[in-house]
Amino acid sequence: MTAANAPRDRYNAVWIIFFILGLGTLLPWNFFMTATMVTIVSLKPPLMTNFNGTFCCLNSISGELILISGSLSVILVVFLITAVLVKVEMEPLPFFAFTMIKIICINSFGAILQGSLFGLAGMLPASYTTPIMSGQGLAGTFAAFSMICALASGSALQDSAFGYFITACVVILLAIVSYFALPKMEFFQYYSESNGSRSSSDEENKMDLLKPGNKRPVLSLTDEESRPAVSVFGIFKQIWVMALSVCFVFTITIGVFPAVTVDVKTTVSCHNCSVSFTDTYFIPVSCFLLFNLMDWAGRSLTAVCMWPGKDSIWLPILVIARLVFVPLFVLCNVQPRHYLPVVFSHDAWYIVFMILFSFSNGYLASLCMCFGPKKVSQHEAETAGAIMAFFLSLGLAVGAALSFAFRAMI
Repeated sequence: MTAANAPRDRYNAVWIIFFILGLGTLLPWNFFMTATMVTIVSLKPPLMTNFNGTFCCLNSISGELILISGSLSVILVVFLITAVLVKVEMEPLPFFAFTMIKIICINSFGAILQGSLFGLAGMLPASYTTPIMSGQGLAGTFAAFSMICALASGSALQDSAFGYFITACVVILLAIVSYFALPKMEFFQYYSESNGSRSSSDEENKMDLLKPGNKRPVLSLTDEESRPAVSVFGIFKQIWVMALSVCFVFTITIGVFPAVTVDVKTTVSCHNCSVSFTDTYFIPVSCFLLFNLMDWAGRSLTAVCMWPGKDSIWLPILVIARLVFVPLFVLCNVQPRHYLPVVFSHDAWYIVFMILFSFSNGYLASLCMCFGPKKVSQHEAETAGAIMAFFLSLGLAVGAALSFAFRAMI
């Protein structure tokens, strides 16, 4: 059986399942933080990333079946408990301690879930990493839009939080059901059951086999038995450019968003409002909603466009070029400030920077995550996907650490 006669993904069912799983990895956390951001909008960066690196590292040497279903189940239980406790009065200290425990659980199992999911997608054609990234992008957009609706409706914080957590539970349950349907898909079975017994998983790898130097396009049983064991370090040597690129993308992103961007003050005011409309909605709309919308657009674009290619020097160049966003946002109207002057005071500058910043984050990160597993042999793609997820989480952690320095230097 070769890639030439691979079954079709009927009705794009596998693609949709990976989209739902991608949505399920981040929507619960985004809703958890949205309930907090209604009152404290700058809490996200440090809490989101403290545990991701460690648990993704552990996941890079583990399997998927128990990890994915188990992680989703644990997160579902945590959110069910949280939804119930929204209606229960608690003293501040016990509430804080319990919240910290929930954050540890959500981050730990969320990181395991994400690493396992990217490892699973690594076995499939490159385009099947895109729905995971796109689903994650939609999660942020949905949460940001929900926050704005809660502010506009004037709903009580307790009622809004309860709605967030119940919605998150429904999404997690849908992800669990979708995951258990995945092994029944003929398309997924083709790539997973023979993982490592074929030398290609898509047309790109198939064309490589047809080059003059490759005389045996189909591996024999002897080839499979003699294949050396998968080496994590050996795989990293092949994908280090993609791994470090995705790490750098999220280092820059989390370094300034939202730790720096959330403190930008609007220069436009509403004189006819008792409470300024622009003061209330400027950050929720121009920071959180705009970022997530454009990030989602960038992630989704890789479904139809994958430029530059996986071996192009332009990809790491564009990734490094995003470093320019640090001084651009730092020199916006961030308040309070003590050392640096305001250069870009008008709101339009901030909005333009945010559009380019968020779109490039989604597009470049998605490209890296798609290309990483495709730079190695088919039997190594699963591990490559998990390694890429580890470096994604490492970028989040490094960016969270740098965010304190970026904010302090303003």
